[in-house]
Amino acid sequence: MGETYPMAMVTAPGVIEFRERSLPALGPQEVLIRVRAASICGSDLHIFKGKHPVAMPPVAVGHELAGEVRQTGEAVSKVSAGDRVAVEPVVVCGECESCLRGEYHLCASISFQYRQGQGAFATYFVAHEDWVHPLPGGLSFEEGALVEPLSVALHALSRIEFRVGQTSAVFGDGPIGLLLLRLIGVMGGGATFVVGARESRLEKARRLGATEAIDHRAGDVVGRILQRTSERGVDAAFEAVGAPEALVQSLQVVRKGGKVVVVGLFEAQEVSIPANLFVQREITLTGAQGYCWDFQTALRLLEQRELNLRTFITHVLPLDSLQEAFELALDPEAGALKVVIKMDG
Repeated sequence: MGETYPMAMVTAPGVIEFRERSLPALGPQEVLIRVRAASICGSDLHIFKGKHPVAMPPVAVGHELAGEVRQTGEAVSKVSAGDRVAVEPVVVCGECESCLRGEYHLCASISFQYRQGQGAFATYFVAHEDWVHPLPGGLSFEEGALVEPLSVALHALSRIEFRVGQTSAVFGDGPIGLLLLRLIGVMGGGATFVVGARESRLEKARRLGATEAIDHRAGDVVGRILQRTSERGVDAAFEAVGAPEALVQSLQVVRKGGKVVVVGLFEAQEVSIPANLFVQREITLTGAQGYCWDFQTALRLLEQRELNLRTFITHVLPLDSLQEAFELALDPEAGALKVVIKMDG
């Protein structure tokens, strides 16, 4: 095509620069998307700090996006020019055992677009049509950018087949933690405890229906949750912050036979945990990797108006304020939850 456009990269810890990228010729099943909105993810912040476990600067950033289809390859049949879409930013082989079973989140060579050099804080984004999903009518591009984190939360819930009436504890008051809280409410969950560290987010948790929102710095988080559950513990706990202390506490607050899901990204790769709990209480500990057919569920929920993603958006900034946006997202005094970059044109 010959056209170039700016794309954001973290070139060193704390430094965002825009580099010119050339528009590629589209493959038969590829879609060119004009990015309209992209939101900052926790993994973007890990990259910005230079502490992402597998993506060190220089690296592209941004993978939560929504936009408008501008052009399609000659064999594309699932979307058309002008369609409003969200993008599932995975890169999988389609040929390994997991992919052939439909479990593409376990692909032997799974990656994500930003790790392959294409970030969403840019004018354009190219994706295979299989990963391009039409947005429901009435959903804004800003909300569409949050379909990706909503899918992450849905996948975490699916890992333990969460049921109506079950009690839970969510460790982490960031976007994934609060999306989990809201989904638990939609699914008819019982008492739900949220543990975090930012008062603005804990207050948000209360407004979203948390039975109790606990500042982890207040001490004895485990004792407090056990007391509120008559020493039984909760049915399920979700580690959604990537903190060793939170992982240990999540194991300590579940009941006998309870389940713990780890969805947070850990900067520290080695964590000491009380191993005997697994035998003494038959606890199940499982991880949640991204999403697998969860975008479809997320979009159905949004189409049915089961939840409002706009309530999670606290700041909307232009692309040329991306450095400020990242700094704002990391500032505990800023009251930021989900920071969205809105593109012009």
